[in-house]
Amino acid sequence: MYRNAKNVGYYIIGKGALSQLGDILASLRAADRDAPALFFLDHYFKGKDLAARLPVESRDMILYVDTGEEPTTQSVDGCTADAVAFLNGRKPCALLAFGGGSTLDTCKCVGNLLTNPGKAEDYQGWELVKNPAPYKIAIPTLSGTGSETSRTGIMCNNAKNLKLGMNSDFTMFDQVLLDPDLTASVPRNQYFYTGIDTWMHCFESISGSYRNVVVDALAAKSMDLCKKIFLSDDMMSEENRETMMIASFLGGMAAGFVGTVHPVSAGLSMVLRVPHGIANCYALSVQEDIYPEEYKDIMAMILRQGIDLPKGICRYLSGAQYDALYEASIVHEKPLANRLGPDFKKILTRENVIERFKRM
Repeated sequence: MYRNAKNVGYYIIGKGALSQLGDILASLRAADRDAPALFFLDHYFKGKDLAARLPVESRDMILYVDTGEEPTTQSVDGCTADAVAFLNGRKPCALLAFGGGSTLDTCKCVGNLLTNPGKAEDYQGWELVKNPAPYKIAIPTLSGTGSETSRTGIMCNNAKNLKLGMNSDFTMFDQVLLDPDLTASVPRNQYFYTGIDTWMHCFESISGSYRNVVVDALAAKSMDLCKKIFLSDDMMSEENRETMMIASFLGGMAAGFVGTVHPVSAGLSMVLRVPHGIANCYALSVQEDIYPEEYKDIMAMILRQGIDLPKGICRYLSGAQYDALYEASIVHEKPLANRLGPDFKKILTRENVIERFKRM
């Protein structure tokens, strides 16, 4: 069976691109002058000048997304309830997301819940969303997760100790606006850890068994751009910040099945609440036997950019915590089989996985 693949419909890339948002939104407002827009902003921007620069009208709503932790099914349900109460039966003209992957994923998931019944956890999985979401616009202020072009919205389900997305064509954004000026003030470590995510999910995809030629081509180009950025003298130069946005854009389109890095990373996020980007770095740092070349590459990039990856995050954990880390990692059967084959549990035994966590 061949999948009928869908990509983002429209995109604008370039310095100062944010200035065109008003025109884009005006065309959507024209269809229904009473329809409000919902703006999802990373809570970092509360009280900052970005909100004042946006084409927000009195009928619109601004939802500040708490990105202190990754999105959960509970936080998405809460944002959905706030949006539903505000809309009071009206249909929005658009949902707009400003932030990194957590804000973008929250917007995507809420969009699906506005047109599909039930709770967020009901749609964790593949092809469970049945009805199209409202029109969605992504304006990333961080680069690397690929959320702006991927078909999934990642959520942590704390009750089930499970990190899994809403995987659906309906989850995708309809419009993407990439303005490198928006990433100029990102802290250096955060810029690296977020940006390196696109390199990681691309090499996991391209080294797996569930592949196609288009995904391979997109992933290879994204990886090439990332290596040039992170092995350069200044990864945050104006040119590199724009290139990073392009790499993330391509990487999101290439995001298919990952490998063994993301499941181990998911374990760290679920049990220890480690943010996704740095969790990926920890996960790869103990997989030199599975990804030997990529292990060398990440260590070279960390050294080149002077990035701090503290050791000892899993030191002094209890047996129950190690067991929880194993269970939250091994549950991701498709990506683990993608890299290691159907007998992956013979390689990643409980003892093997826990030993890796102890080395972090």
